[in-house]
Amino acid sequence: MALHYVGKYATTQAKLAGYLTRKIRERGWDDEHSADIAGLTAQFTSLGYINDAQFAEARSRSFVRRGFGGRRLNEDLRASGIGDADAINAKAHMDDSIFTAAENFARRKRLGPFAQEAAAPEKRNKQLNAFLRAGHGFELAKRFVYAEPGDEISED
Repeated sequence: MALHYVGKYATTQAKLAGYLTRKIRERGWDDEHSADIAGLTAQFTSLGYINDAQFAEARSRSFVRRGFGGRRLNEDLRASGIGDADAINAKAHMDDSIFTAAENFARRKRLGPFAQEAAAPEKRNKQLNAFLRAGHGFELAKRFVYAEPGDEISED
């Protein structure tokens, strides 16, 4: 069951352990000894079936493409059970790409410089809140939301 799950989904040690715990609880366990879920996840990690650092880096690249910010990435990594040691490269990638992520979010949502026309003040507040929910900082969000359609925003 674990091998099928790992073959089908990109996963982390914590997610695999949660899946196996749930399945054992649902289906029952007939053996007199308890299941060694930690041992199985460690074995899968040593065999290279699971790599939390690679999972974190892939999530970081995906979040940049989709336009999500660093705070949203940190929440996702924490929910996936990724430790700080495995998240170092992912967080560094996000720090290097935060402007690109914000630009991708603005382009995808057609905000600020990517809008057809300037937004009303009430709509700009909603757009600013959407930027913040996506995990971007206030100053960067404000630069994009309050830009006029067609403006060029530099990374500085």
